[in-house]
Parts: sequence; structure tokens; C-alpha cells
Amino acid sequence: MMQYETKILTTKYQKPDAYGALSMPVYYTAAFEFESAKAMGDAFCGRSMAPSYARIANPTTTYLEERVRQLTGATSVTALNTGMTAIHYALTAVSAAGLNIVASKHLFGNSVSLLRDTLATFGVEPRFADFTHPEEVEAMVDDRTCALFFEIITNPQLFVADIRRLARVAHEAGVPLIADTTVVPFSVFRAQDFGVDIEVVSSTKYISGGGTGLGGLLIDHGRFDWAQSPSTALQQLTRKVGRKLAFTARVKTELTTNLGGLMTPQAAYMETLGLDTLDIRFRRQAETTLWLARQCQQMPEIRRVNYTGLEGNPFFELSKAQFGPLPGAVFTIDLDSRGAAWAFIDRLKVIRRATNLFDRKSLAIHPASTIFGRFTPEQCRAMSVQDTTVRLSIGLEAREDLLEDIRQSMQ
Repeated sequence: MMQYETKILTTKYQKPDAYGALSMPVYYTAAFEFESAKAMGDAFCGRSMAPSYARIANPTTTYLEERVRQLTGATSVTALNTGMTAIHYALTAVSAAGLNIVASKHLFGNSVSLLRDTLATFGVEPRFADFTHPEEVEAMVDDRTCALFFEIITNPQLFVADIRRLARVAHEAGVPLIADTTVVPFSVFRAQDFGVDIEVVSSTKYISGGGTGLGGLLIDHGRFDWAQSPSTALQQLTRKVGRKLAFTARVKTELTTNLGGLMTPQAAYMETLGLDTLDIRFRRQAETTLWLARQCQQMPEIRRVNYTGLEGNPFFELSKAQFGPLPGAVFTIDLDSRGAAWAFIDRLKVIRRATNLFDRKSLAIHPASTIFGRFTPEQCRAMSVQDTTVRLSIGLEAREDLLEDIRQSMQ
């Protein structure tokens, strides 16, 4: 069987390139010409794989989707404009007015507001639970629950849930498990092996690598029996296309067409380039992260270092069992106060003051005043977002230079 490092570089194009280009061309076009009226009708009605219109499909974007599908072994992949779009599509595809989604209370800020402020206005009830306690999750599930949704390592709290236990809770209740797996790439973590049905990834992060563009991936592992879903739309699609393909059909033929969030060919081209070096970059960044986290533990100015790859971390054993010894390229430090955290960030010279994660450059941010800046102090406390926390996303710089920057910023 072909190894991951080889497979990532050998996915064939949908059609041979006329000039034998080694990089998939960027198809800068909105429309496509057809040989006949019948061929046009077949494309628009899904009877052929030919692209009908670039809002629905583009060869460059389709190639990225196929590469990710080959790498993950998924049933289907849909490339979208942002990670938030992928989350939106995933939750919209399974929900309807009158249904509820049981979600982690330790989600990224905009994921919380999507559930609480956007989907709720359309009659979808969000129910927030602590996913590190599966019994609490199970207590919230009822016959109107349409999904469980969580992050495999929460941002920025870095909490880790027992994914297999959550999968048992979900599947015993006839509910799909939807996971945001952005923090650990699929070159390391195979979500389907742990019972995840639907995976969402912000490809802006590791895959893009250089912060060159936005993107999101919606990955359907084809495991869930959608005949069990309380969604009428998915039940109808199950009768039409089968139990395993209903979710993919709704995303590909309804949401992508009607909402218009398909990834642009320009972004897809940049992300196919990022895929080539994804695993190499991740391992270098994660190794540096673990080394820096250990060095920071020796600094008296730092009250707490949080990285699930550190022995002594409360999630160390579970994290190692699920993600191996390198659980991502982000860690947090806690200082004495918000003022101390801001002063530390302001003194940085090598690490950039910026949002985003897993860029080639190292980045620092104060989550409580930025990502969660629109939440009240009480809401932040409920989500375990601390005013003293600085999040550090580690890039490809020399680790000694990053350590020196952290040290000089403590003074």
C-alpha cells in the first residue's frame, strides 16, 4: 500500500493536462463550454462529472478535493471558502427548525456565535456541554438531537475529549459525530478511526501554511446511516441516493449551489501546493512547539504552560493515545494579569502579533481580548477563557531564536 508521503504527491488530475503540467492549472473561468445540449443537461443535473458553473464546481477546486479524499480515505470532500463556511455547511446540512445540536461549550468564539446567534434564529437549538465529561453530553441528547459537535483539541483552552467515548454516545443515540480537527492535521490524526462521521478543517491553517488565503474542508467519511437522522431533508435524500450518501448529496447539490461558498480556484491552487509539504512542516513545527513548551516551564515569570504533549498535563495520556507525541503546533502560557500578557506580546520581536494558526511564521495573540473580545467576562469564564492567557502558534523559525524572543519579552 502506498505510503502517505508518496500518495500526497501522486493523485492524478481528473483529465490529462494538454501540456503535461506537473502543477494543476488554475482555471480562471466562471463557465464551461459543452459539446451538446445533452452534455450540458447532464452536467447541470449531476449525470456527469463535468463542471457546470464555477459556483458549483471548478476543476482546480475539484482536484484539491480529490487529493484530500485520497489522503483521508473519505467518501467525499467539499472545499469551501473558509473554515467557518465548512462548519456552517456541516451544521446546516444536518439540522432543521425544531432540532437541537449538542455542542462543546469550549468552542472557538465564532463557532459559539454561529450556534447561539445565527442558527438559533432559524429555530435550531444549541445545547452546550462539557465534552470532557461524556456523561454530561449524553444527558443532553434526546430524540430531536441532530448532531454532536466539538473540537478535538479546544482553542485556546487545549482541552481534549475522549473521541471514542463520544462516538459511542452519538451512535447509540443515532446521532452523527461532527469534529473540528483543525489543530492536528489528517496526516497524523485519522478521525474516522475514532468514530468521527463528519470532519471540518480550516485549511487556512496547516494546509495553506503561509497564510496566503482562506479555505475550509468538509469531509464526509460515509460512516453514518442518515436514515436515522431527524432531518426530513436527509431522510428524503436517503431514500433517493442511499443511507451513506445523503449528507454528501445535500452538501454538493443543495448547499454549495444555493449558498455559493465553494473555494475559489486561486485559493485551491495555493492549498494544493501547501499539501505537498504539509506533513514535513507539521512535524517540524510541532517538534519546536514541544521543545519551547518545555523551556517555558523553566521560566519563573510564567505561571502556567499548557500543551497536551507535556507530561504532567491533565490530558497528556489521552492526547498521546489519540494524536501521538506531537499534538499540534500551538501552546499557551499564563502570566500574572492581562496587563502582563499584553506587555509580553508588545515586546515580541520575532513572533508576530497576529491571529491565525499554523502559519510558517510564529504568531501570538491574547484570546480573551480578541477572539473572545465580544463575550462578557462571565461568558469567558464559563468557557474557561482566561484573561492571563497568551496563545502561541509556532512556525518554522529556528527554535533558539523563538526561545530568545520569549525570554527577552518577559523582561
